[in-house]
Amino acid sequence: MRTVSRHPDDRLLLETCHARSVELLRRNLSPGGILAATVGQRAQLRGYTAIFGRDAAVCALGMAVSGDKELERAAATGLHTLAEYQAPNGQIPKFVDLQKSEADFWYLGCIDSTLWWLIALAYLDLRQRYGKRIKLALQWLLAQEHQRFFLLQQNEASDWADIMPRSGFVLYSNALWYFVKRLYRLDHAAETRANFNGLFHPFSTGLAEYRRARLLNDYVLRSARDRDLYLSFVNFSFCGEEGDVFGNVLAVLLGLADARASRRTLDAITRARASEPYPIRAVTRPIKRASILWRPYMARHRQNLAWQYHNGGVWPMVGGFWIAALVACGRRQQAAAELVKLARACAVKNWAFTEWLHGKTRAPRGMPGQSWNAAAYLMAERAVTDGVDPFFSL
Repeated sequence: MRTVSRHPDDRLLLETCHARSVELLRRNLSPGGILAATVGQRAQLRGYTAIFGRDAAVCALGMAVSGDKELERAAATGLHTLAEYQAPNGQIPKFVDLQKSEADFWYLGCIDSTLWWLIALAYLDLRQRYGKRIKLALQWLLAQEHQRFFLLQQNEASDWADIMPRSGFVLYSNALWYFVKRLYRLDHAAETRANFNGLFHPFSTGLAEYRRARLLNDYVLRSARDRDLYLSFVNFSFCGEEGDVFGNVLAVLLGLADARASRRTLDAITRARASEPYPIRAVTRPIKRASILWRPYMARHRQNLAWQYHNGGVWPMVGGFWIAALVACGRRQQAAAELVKLARACAVKNWAFTEWLHGKTRAPRGMPGQSWNAAAYLMAERAVTDGVDPFFSL
């Protein structure tokens, strides 16, 4: 492994994090693929010892560049398990419980498992092997697409941010959708990109021609305060201004933002200090109870209160994509510094690779032994070491 820092202490930290990441991923392997977290009583009770769609896909990217032959060979195993449990309509499950031999599709339908599965298959060059299942998955996604905006539509809490009130046209999901369209050469990709920017950042675009787009934009232009980041979602008469970091990072990384928009977005996230002291907070401004966007379910188990979980918690996994986006935009020096901070986040509580940390206190929260934290570190490390994003550049 080539080092990316001149400081001996940082080099040792990065080398240790690489070794610990490989070790964790190997420990979390199962015959059915990579588990979301290390097996234990708490993990089993909370359902983390399953094959999750989005987790398995993100892990496949990191495992493929890990330099470890066992992980490279096992990268596709979880994707195969998910394919075996694909729904008749084409949807990929949120997760597969191997002990019960059953798939789960979440309360309102998990839209991003299918997207991530398709992305991982393309990266691992498995499109031909899963051709029929891919066709069915794409057919399911196209059935969720608006026929004038060419953007996916979804209900609340139906993607990775599963206790957040984003609905309608969601930034994160549609960033993935545009990338899937490019990977699989689907029709109307250019329209998807144009409408993505027109709806999620109407401040920098001209007047929309489509009447309903103009009405959606009018509400945003009259009510929105922050014009530096993409909106987290746009619905009939409301939108999300909490500053969805993952969605904004993916917009930059997956080719939806041009050079000017990329600078604007990355600068805004940096000014918000979203990666201090660890990369990176899920949102720049958490939704408070007094907000019109607050939902009672966000207080369930006191999990999604302000500065917690998806509502302002620090997610090392997302930090890996943040670093890749910095590299993709030529900010390698900043990315190298962020990689050191990401390694420190993974090292919290004796290399717990904790799921997330409190956005204010930095206390480790969620489930330890998270596979995708290790994978995201390996992905970010490769991007910084090579000086180019190896995953999402087409």
